[in-house]
Amino acid sequence: MKVSEGVTENLKASDQMAWVGVMNSIYNRAEEIVLEEIVYR
Repeated sequence: MKVSEGVTENLKASDQMAWVGVMNSIYNRAEEIVLEEIVYR
């Protein structure tokens, strides 16, 4: 997900708040996928 959205170490170094926002979004989507595929079935 990081690669497909273009999240790089350069973004982390230049704009930490944007990086945190994108990483939180990726984390939340991954968690939803895991819960749907494993837990709720």
